[in-house]
Amino acid sequence: MSVEARYEYRTGIGTDIHKLVVGRKLMLGGVYVPFSLGLAGHSDGDAVLHAVIDAILGAAAMGDIGTYFPNNNPDFEDADSKELLLVIKDKIAEKRWEVVNVDLIIHAEQPKLDQFKGQIKRCIAGLLGIDFAVVNVKAKTNEGLSQIGAGQAIATTAAVLLRRQVKRIV
Repeated sequence: MSVEARYEYRTGIGTDIHKLVVGRKLMLGGVYVPFSLGLAGHSDGDAVLHAVIDAILGAAAMGDIGTYFPNNNPDFEDADSKELLLVIKDKIAEKRWEVVNVDLIIHAEQPKLDQFKGQIKRCIAGLLGIDFAVVNVKAKTNEGLSQIGAGQAIATTAAVLLRRQVKRIV
């Protein structure tokens, strides 16, 4: 009798959207992006990290961001979303899940994000303890359509692959 190791894989998708407002810093993927507007939200409004959190939780079948950080809880008012992601990373690790890769689309008419993509990748990879090369960031406009295209909001779509080792006795 021997033990054979294999992996179980799961994918998750997360989305988030926040309105752009005056008087807030624009945080995207844990990175400060200099801009005249920021994202409204109970926490710091980081739509990128919120989508990543939801994608991770979805893949692990562990609920959504509101399950752990309800927007009516004053403890999370103005919370740093990097800290929220670290909490979720620990929660999935308890179930032996690890992040394999992250793929992101940031939907924003303004500001232009090309110069920030590398910083966002580095921040997310560092927070999750994964290689920079397995985090992908794409920035898309909405061609003037919807609240995003009108410059009133920024949204993010995230896809995540998780894996955990399972042992099989053969």
